[in-house]
Amino acid sequence: MLAELCAAGERPDLIVGVSAGAINAAFFAADPSSGNTSRMAELWVSMTTRRALGFSPGSLLGLLGLRDHVASPRGLRALLVEHLPYRRFDQVTVPLHIVCAELPTGREVLLSDGAVIEAVLASAAIPGIFPAVELDGQWLVDGAIAANTPIASAIRLGAERVIVLPAGFACALRRVGGNPFARAMHAITLLGARQLHADFDRYSREVPIHVVPPLCPVAHSSYDYRHATTLIERARAVTRDWLAQGGLSRTEFPGPLVEHRH
Repeated sequence: MLAELCAAGERPDLIVGVSAGAINAAFFAADPSSGNTSRMAELWVSMTTRRALGFSPGSLLGLLGLRDHVASPRGLRALLVEHLPYRRFDQVTVPLHIVCAELPTGREVLLSDGAVIEAVLASAAIPGIFPAVELDGQWLVDGAIAANTPIASAIRLGAERVIVLPAGFACALRRVGGNPFARAMHAITLLGARQLHADFDRYSREVPIHVVPPLCPVAHSSYDYRHATTLIERARAVTRDWLAQGGLSRTEFPGPLVEHRH
């Protein structure tokens, strides 16, 4: 999506990222160009499930209820440390904002200064999967709990036009993944699509909101990176067609994000 928007000449004035989207937002804020989106794609194609989730013998402790998470953020942290060319929010090319959720209440916490890597790790910390991150005395987790697509945050920050890049879907697939993690991710994705639809209906009266249509259907787990090349190519084609059909001149909610079956 980002690659095609860059090719079309779009450049953001500010970027708001949440959950896994916070990772892409952090990389893109350093250099909002086509060249950088190509490098980002290369990173995701090289990613593996083992590296992303950091499963280890210690994961068994979480499965047995002896600690509050089953995966380790070490792999994601290493990726950010190695490839992210800056460390603090004030070093970005385009203003960056990361949405997290306060663990006890689910309250939205918007991070716009300080350490970027810790903010990204907090925003992507799915409760029960990854450990919460402590920042300034607050325990923070996946921002999708507070705002899966932070349209309201962008508007509060002064956005006069919002382009939403959703990576989820609203499909009721014939077969949902059989393991607990896959089913949890499927449920989170469905909830996120519903929240996005509600936020679109509420805020599209205030500012133009353009929602890039996501892929549909997606039959693979969000953490199955073996299909990254194919998914990226599909997304570029869908986004390119959407742009050619005047997507940035229309404000309508895309059909793939409305609940449906395949």
